[in-house]
Amino acid sequence: MSKQQPVILYVEDEARSRKVMQLIAAGMGISQLILFEDSSDFAARVQALDPQPDVIFLDIHVAPHNGFEMLAMLRQMPRFDTTPVVAVTASVMNEEIQQLGRAGFNGCLAKPIDMDSFPDTVARILTGEAVWRIIG
Repeated sequence: MSKQQPVILYVEDEARSRKVMQLIAAGMGISQLILFEDSSDFAARVQALDPQPDVIFLDIHVAPHNGFEMLAMLRQMPRFDTTPVVAVTASVMNEEIQQLGRAGFNGCLAKPIDMDSFPDTVARILTGEAVWRIIG
């Protein structure tokens, strides 16, 4: 049996960014794209997901819990302690990128997400590679 397409969770409060992700996922043949429009009740909502995401993309500047807080919650859950978690942000200042690495993110993608390179990026992340694509 061949490996199914990955299950992706994307937490993003900006409608345009969610739409871009939906278009990219559809183009990749990914039918399991889960979108959270905010981070309210994040821990309970992510624990309830079935199937479990193979990779999680977190917008850093989302409310009420920012990306750093959501990452900390995920790493406290045995189900998600090894799941790749990638930051997605429009602010790619050096200092923030260093903070993301120290916090334990598995990578960072600059907004807007590059539609052409995203399929390869996801494949690399799923093999355990840290991908820091911070040039928009």
